Amino acid sequence: MPASNSENRISTILLDVEGTTTPIDFVYKTLFPYARAHTRDFIATSLSAGQLSEDLLGLIQEHGADLAAGHSPPPIPKDPQNHPESLVDYCYWLMDQDRKSTPLKSIQGKIWEAGYNRGEIKSEVFADVPRAFERWTSQRREICIYSSGSVLAQKLLFANTNAGDLTRFIRAYFDTSIGPKKEAASYRRIAAEVRRSPNEVLFLSDTTAELAAARKAAFDAMLCSRPGNQQQQGEQEYNVVGTFDDIFPT
Repeated sequence: MPASNSENRISTILLDVEGTTTPIDFVYKTLFPYARAHTRDFIATSLSAGQLSEDLLGLIQEHGADLAAGHSPPPIPKDPQNHPESLVDYCYWLMDQDRKSTPLKSIQGKIWEAGYNRGEIKSEVFADVPRAFERWTSQRREICIYSSGSVLAQKLLFANTNAGDLTRFIRAYFDTSIGPKKEAASYRRIAAEVRRSPNEVLFLSDTTAELAAARKAAFDAMLCSRPGNQQQQGEQEYNVVGTFDDIFPT
């Protein structure tokens, strides 16, 4: 539970998704396999337009950066539009590394959008999440999301939950386009975007490296301990919460 002196100070609650609002199993056993299964068709459809989309151009640029950094990704030829399998293989390679790749996350979000629209995906949030969203909103606290998944993927997830559409509670969404989640500068940019002093923002995540970056930016930071989450180094440095019911209760 946040310290009592922060109760009046905190005006904005910034939330991670995976392992914080949403079970890790839903992400790894539903969302990721669905995206992987539809990546080939998505890329083929994108290439049928006759030109490389912004997402695919982003993949090619990232591939060049991987080569320059000495990594060994699957090869992409100079005319990738004629070799769609090379782009598919590179996407799979990024997925296997759990790379927080902005173009990959954008592609995944668009694949999930089609799945939600077809009724093939229903997202999950922990039972305390809708209760907390209602409570924090009634307390005039703003709720924002910061995830490595694209903004589109975030909006889809919270619009299609097992508790209904929760997007009405959420002021803003942030993804890696604002910066990596393990860098303090990203959190400073978020504070500027929502027009809050960093010490007015509480960040909740299941990842201590993200919490360390947020704390370096002068955010309050709390570690989420949910079913399926793994223990991490540095946990003892943070207040640990197992349910949102304990955060600013009425």
